[in-house]
Amino acid sequence: MKKLNEIGWIMAIILCSATAHGQQDAMFTHYMYNTLAVNPGYAGSRDALTVTALHRSQWVGFDGAPTTQTLTLHSPIAPKLGMGLSIVNDAIGPVKTTAAYIDIAYSIKVSEKAKLAFGLKGGINFMQANLSNLSLDNSGDAAFQQNIESQLLPNFGFGMYYYQEKFYLGLSTPKLLENNFETNSTTSTTNIASEKRHYFLIAGTVLEISKNIDLKPTTFIKITNSAPIEADLTASFIFNKKILLGAMFRTGDAFGALVGYNFTDQLHLGYSFDYSYGVKTFKYNQGSHEIMLTYDFIFNDAQKIRSPRHF
Repeated sequence: MKKLNEIGWIMAIILCSATAHGQQDAMFTHYMYNTLAVNPGYAGSRDALTVTALHRSQWVGFDGAPTTQTLTLHSPIAPKLGMGLSIVNDAIGPVKTTAAYIDIAYSIKVSEKAKLAFGLKGGINFMQANLSNLSLDNSGDAAFQQNIESQLLPNFGFGMYYYQEKFYLGLSTPKLLENNFETNSTTSTTNIASEKRHYFLIAGTVLEISKNIDLKPTTFIKITNSAPIEADLTASFIFNKKILLGAMFRTGDAFGALVGYNFTDQLHLGYSFDYSYGVKTFKYNQGSHEIMLTYDFIFNDAQKIRSPRHF
């Protein structure tokens, strides 16, 4: 690979190459609110039509740094059935991937206060890599003369989600097929245009510290072949059921803080900032920012919010 003129593009290509052996799926600090994006079993679990929008700007000030947008919505459609839609747009340097999935979950009661849901995720995704637009020292480098623009490729995933009012535990693999976007096939290879299967574990609880203070610890563990296990550990204090202040730590990557506010029992706004410590890029960026908005649409008295919902 020839040297690029801008350090941002150098790292963009390095990071794209690293996806052949590392974590590929989009990163979220607000994973505890963006659950449907990683586990289809979550669909319909809030007993409302829930819409969540998220934007993440990673390594701000660094050319070609990752940006991610997600939009999810889900609702119960029958007593034991939930349905949702997940849209994810992820960009890093010249490479952009977009995915849209339908999520369906079937839940069963395992106790008076607990349910276990089994979810399926199915949809399409595609990738674009505008390599020919890069500024190179060697403009004739054959490796960068042809863009990659895949066809719409199918994928599907599976998830299990156990939950109560103040606890949840989930296991999932959102993409079972290892698509190769360069050859438009489901045959996995080790080039930058192929996907790798990921396995996710999520868990969280709420502990009452006092009448006006709750502690909400959560975790998000990511596993894929040929990459270190990565874990997000987050602890948030909730004051008067309104204000959230938290801290996060991501193994081998970053630490940071979260703030949030419940404007109503239905509307929550969250912001996070995290700073990389485990990668060489930390000297050249101003950290990562994430903003998230979630709203529960209530259409009848039977769907009254349990004030407020924690998960």
